[in-house]
Amino acid sequence: MIPEQMRTWIDNATYEALLQKWRHAAIGNPFFVGVMGEYYQVTMAAKRKEIGIAAAVQASKRVGWTR
Repeated sequence: MIPEQMRTWIDNATYEALLQKWRHAAIGNPFFVGVMGEYYQVTMAAKRKEIGIAAAVQASKRVGWTR
């Protein structure tokens, strides 16, 4: 994926989809490196704030920590 496509995916993803990728991606995944990683983190934090703590907790429980 090229950077523009990655940004589009990040922008259109739900908080839960972002969290899923965040927790389960392989080390070195380009979504989490450099400028793109910073963009991912800031966008994810903004979406978490948008949905509120209760919804974020429920999303976290659905995503889990194992694949």
